[in-house]
Amino acid sequence: MAKKPQILKEIQNKKLPEVNYAYQKTISYSQMSMYRSCPHKWALQYKDGHYQDEQSIHFTFGTAMHEVIQEWLTTFYEESTSKADEMNLEEIFQEKFISLYQESYKKNNNTHYSSPEELREFFEDGVEILNFLKKKRGTYFGKRGWHLAGVELPIITEVENNIIYKGYIDLILYHEPTDKFYVYDLKTSTRGWNDKAKKDETKQMQLVLYKKFLNELYGIPLDNIEVEFFILRRKIWENSDYNISRIQQYKPAAGRNKLNKAQKILDEFIKECFDKDGKHKDKEHQKVISSMCKWCPFNDKKELCNKSIL
Repeated sequence: MAKKPQILKEIQNKKLPEVNYAYQKTISYSQMSMYRSCPHKWALQYKDGHYQDEQSIHFTFGTAMHEVIQEWLTTFYEESTSKADEMNLEEIFQEKFISLYQESYKKNNNTHYSSPEELREFFEDGVEILNFLKKKRGTYFGKRGWHLAGVELPIITEVENNIIYKGYIDLILYHEPTDKFYVYDLKTSTRGWNDKAKKDETKQMQLVLYKKFLNELYGIPLDNIEVEFFILRRKIWENSDYNISRIQQYKPAAGRNKLNKAQKILDEFIKECFDKDGKHKDKEHQKVISSMCKWCPFNDKKELCNKSIL
């Protein structure tokens, strides 16, 4: 195993601020994303305390895939290539997938939110992704000059008075010869992202903010940070005229203009939702009625959100 560069030791040993939940509020990318889709839903969950722990097969699958890939890459970079090759990713995935589903089943009032047939389908899709990734590892992950900078690296920083931004970066690799950091956000998707998804400013904002906070928290120069969505396709078009990979890589623009735009979006969210002391503003937040309402956990709770469903 190569000697760990000093900069990685400093990053991994950095002490971040502790959140005092008695008077500090935490915000995250997922909160801002929810607010931009429907401010009323955000208010119900995070302001009024009607928190809904939404369970779905997509979330369970995505979490299991994250954990397996992170464990595999940690072994690859921190231990050895041979140990990573010896890992039975299918078995590890099966154990995590079943365990996570059982946990979610209990949280869902002991009610199933998937069928045996669907669970089998998702499991087989996951195995296909992992087999592809293991076979093509050299295409995506190098070893010479590369180091693992972090898995679930914490981002915890005060962005306004008593308001703490909190998040975790899926994967960061460090390329020592160029002194560059590569930030990856793992996403599971049915067939990958189309142009509309790639242009979705809310999606892009997650990685752009990570770049901003890595610079501010860990002192990494902005020019030394690259960001990328690493998209895992469950399905591929069998009859396509082109060879479609199970892995789709997308690098959003993350230059000065995008950084400024992400800061503006963050500032607007804070301004709309919190007062100068970091407390929730006592105000009504707009309902956004759309076809997406049918997936909302408050869809059947008319006392919290009485509206028509499109």
